[in-house]
Amino acid sequence: MKVYRAGDIVDIKANAAIHKGMPHKFYHGRTGVVYNVTKSAVGVIVNKRVGNRFVEKRVNIRIEHIKHSKCREDFLKRVKENAAKKKAAKEAGEKVILKRLPAQPRAKTLVKTAKTSIETLSPIAYEALV
Repeated sequence: MKVYRAGDIVDIKANAAIHKGMPHKFYHGRTGVVYNVTKSAVGVIVNKRVGNRFVEKRVNIRIEHIKHSKCREDFLKRVKENAAKKKAAKEAGEKVILKRLPAQPRAKTLVKTAKTSIETLSPIAYEALV
């Protein structure tokens, strides 16, 4: 059995085998934050789009229909790695860049055509098959 605390980020995943405390179909697959915990259910805050705005909905769901979200795992892993990099750089007395960088353009390459011939492509004329 998992332990849920207020502030935990959870994914709502309805279990069809258990009908008690099942969320409405709209909330299936949504992610929310736990705000209330009871012995057999938790209260989850989910943002629902209504018209052109988001409304904070509070939904009570049994624990069979939720699971801990993995959306923060990558962030927490990156925080630990950055702390280790910072510590190593401080000991070495150098500066380290911790920001994430977008994918950079590939390095330049030269295409040699000495051994191969250049082939020119042209479109095939359209023929009506009637």
